[in-house]
Amino acid sequence: MRVLAVANQKGGVGKTTTAINLGTALAAVGERVLLIDSDPQGNASTGLGISRQQRKVTLYDVLMNGTPAVEAAVPTALPGFDIIPSDPDLSGVEVEMVNTARRSYKLRDALEMLRASGEYTYVLIDCPPSLNLLTVNAMTAADAVFVPLQCEFFALEGLTQLMRTVELVRGSLNPSLEIQGVVLTMFDRRNSLSEQVARDVRSHFGSKVYETVIPRNVRVSEAPSFGKPVLIYDLKCAGSQAYLKLAREVVGRERERRKQAA
Repeated sequence: MRVLAVANQKGGVGKTTTAINLGTALAAVGERVLLIDSDPQGNASTGLGISRQQRKVTLYDVLMNGTPAVEAAVPTALPGFDIIPSDPDLSGVEVEMVNTARRSYKLRDALEMLRASGEYTYVLIDCPPSLNLLTVNAMTAADAVFVPLQCEFFALEGLTQLMRTVELVRGSLNPSLEIQGVVLTMFDRRNSLSEQVARDVRSHFGSKVYETVIPRNVRVSEAPSFGKPVLIYDLKCAGSQAYLKLAREVVGRERERRKQAA
């Protein structure tokens, strides 16, 4: 089981959209996927059509009440793809955990049983767009960080902040944490700035940047309002095809990583 924290401290970079659609695409190519909605806004849950009524057990219960993660998982419309939903209660976790032992390890501990079960091949954690205890828990639980990066002027500035956070977590909580990869989102070929940002990011991070780029695509933007991933909303659009290509690239890199580790 590979646990990836989908993170970027800058908001509006397509983080939740990427978590939803990468999860869907991984399931579509045959992987067993769990998405953990770690943002109190619950946008990943809403974007996958999980109604408030269906959120009887949420990530809050897993972290605060010791509910097993497998009991909190809700099936999505796509076979092989489940989600642990979120709701606004999650915003109180930071205050409620203030005197809790191992508070940064709560999610990691909760996922231990899942790791042993072999139920999922990928767990994606959709992090909040800020550095708080939920983000720290996600990075402590993760094997690696998956970074969606919008092709715009302040992209590298946000990435620098994120790298600092990764270094902090690696130094004190999770020494094996690595950057899985960076995916360029909202890419507009008609805009020379997109090309410039892509060049800058590739020159900084080299092979860590995925070959696949996610284009700016109206169907991708529309899909969450219908409670569907874009692959179910419109499989043939450019955004869906890009996420399928990204999923294949992620799986390919994982195979290569396992080969090198063997």
